[in-house]
Amino acid sequence: MASPILVTGGTGTLGWLVVPLLKNAGCDVRVLSRRGQEREDGIEFVTGDLASGEGVGAAVNGTEIIVHLAGSTKGDEDKARHLIRATSPAGVRHLVYISVVGADRIPLVSGIDRAMFGYFGSKLAAEQAVADSGLPWTTLRASQFHDLLLMTARQMAKLPVIPVPAGFRFQPVDAGEVAARLVELALGTPAGLVPDMAGPRVYGMAELLAGTFGPVVSTG
Repeated sequence: MASPILVTGGTGTLGWLVVPLLKNAGCDVRVLSRRGQEREDGIEFVTGDLASGEGVGAAVNGTEIIVHLAGSTKGDEDKARHLIRATSPAGVRHLVYISVVGADRIPLVSGIDRAMFGYFGSKLAAEQAVADSGLPWTTLRASQFHDLLLMTARQMAKLPVIPVPAGFRFQPVDAGEVAARLVELALGTPAGLVPDMAGPRVYGMAELLAGTFGPVVSTG
């Protein structure tokens, strides 16, 4: 390709899977990172901060495809807006964004809702910013990754009592499969909001924890 593909969040859980797949597909890859790193074969690292917008313009310069994977527990809409603002004069022809299944279905009415599920609202706001950007775009919503759910379960296991709301359901997906799908989308035609991606099986919270730590008693 004549220009590198920019990957934000390229050193994160999903990004470190996406970057080598793009490289193996013959692409030059540029990774936006808050900490500088030495260039590797076919991978350039550019220092910048999406939260503040610092350095983002330089990272975007000369790219035509952006895979936006950088995310956190809050503020994703601001990061998306900083990225979009930097891309406006750059001639970007495809912006790919990773969101989360349920972003448009989780109610955020009360303060408790926002405290527990504000992440979903932030993701939805970022989706809207991408859709309203005027750039050709694709958004993929994926369910939670197996590894992230396992990490959460291990953290919960440190508690003296594990609360297990009976109504919670999860359909975890393999991060490698999501990475492969994102690369396919990035190298394809902008498609807007594409079908959700989730694993083949739905688990209750108690079942998920029981599979890791043994029998668990549900509440609620």
